[in-house]
Amino acid sequence: VQLQAFGGGSVQPGGSLRLSCAASGFTFNTYTLGWFRQGPGKERDFVSGITWTGRSTYNKRSVKDRFTISRDNAKNTVSLEMVSLKPEDTAVYYCAASSSYSGTTVDEYEFWGQGTEVTVSS
Repeated sequence: VQLQAFGGGSVQPGGSLRLSCAASGFTFNTYTLGWFRQGPGKERDFVSGITWTGRSTYNKRSVKDRFTISRDNAKNTVSLEMVSLKPEDTAVYYCAASSSYSGTTVDEYEFWGQGTEVTVSS
């Protein structure tokens, strides 16, 4: 099993980034996919999730109107479009796969990528 996240970088407040994650080694279209983040000195927290077919998405309240998760089951990829970025969005972002329908906790996700770093600073 492999999940590889990429697309992180440094942006100014108000800027945008698109994170992507390529998956292999498991039946992608039977898993909920999620993005988590871990800021400096903080625990890893749920950010956004998308269910197997992509029909349902759910987000952490603080990113609800700024982040959009999507998936392409034909390409085994999941993406996170982030706009209006704030300094508090600075973190390492991880993609993960869960057999739970709408998992939001770390323990519900079986497979994890290595993380991609996002820095929002002026």
